[in-house]
Amino acid sequence: MSRISGLLRRTFGLVREHVGTDHLGNKYYSVPEQKTWTGRIVRAKRMVVAANPTEYEYMEGSIPSEWDAWIRGRRKEPPSIEDLLKNEHYRKHIKQKAREVEERDLALQAKEYKEGLVAAHSQTVAKGHAAATSFGNQQISEKPTSTANKFQPGSWMPDAKK
Repeated sequence: MSRISGLLRRTFGLVREHVGTDHLGNKYYSVPEQKTWTGRIVRAKRMVVAANPTEYEYMEGSIPSEWDAWIRGRRKEPPSIEDLLKNEHYRKHIKQKAREVEERDLALQAKEYKEGLVAAHSQTVAKGHAAATSFGNQQISEKPTSTANKFQPGSWMPDAKK
């Protein structure tokens, strides 16, 4: 079989070997190191054929992390079904633990607010931008305001310094 595949590789180009398929339908292939008919060595490659080949429909998470690690060469062997199931169980377990910690934290905050140990968040809304010099000032300015439609040069003089 290897002689036939070698002949096919030299005659027709690269021959890829199907390694696996994930639960999303993506197919993973390995192209072994091979020689071309000119004698040039082509190094081994790993590739994925997406179940949804249109680039604009790609979403983060379309390739499971285990398969992504294999594609990028961070693991030597493609992931087994046991690896995939174990990691999926582990991710669910971590999400459950995070939910429990968040609920405990919210309950503790509510208790501290109720007992007066922590000041409650203010419900006011500040107008303006914090970088502005007048942020938070509610004083009326003595400086003139104008639409510049009626401006006459020399008509306004600043107040005397106090």
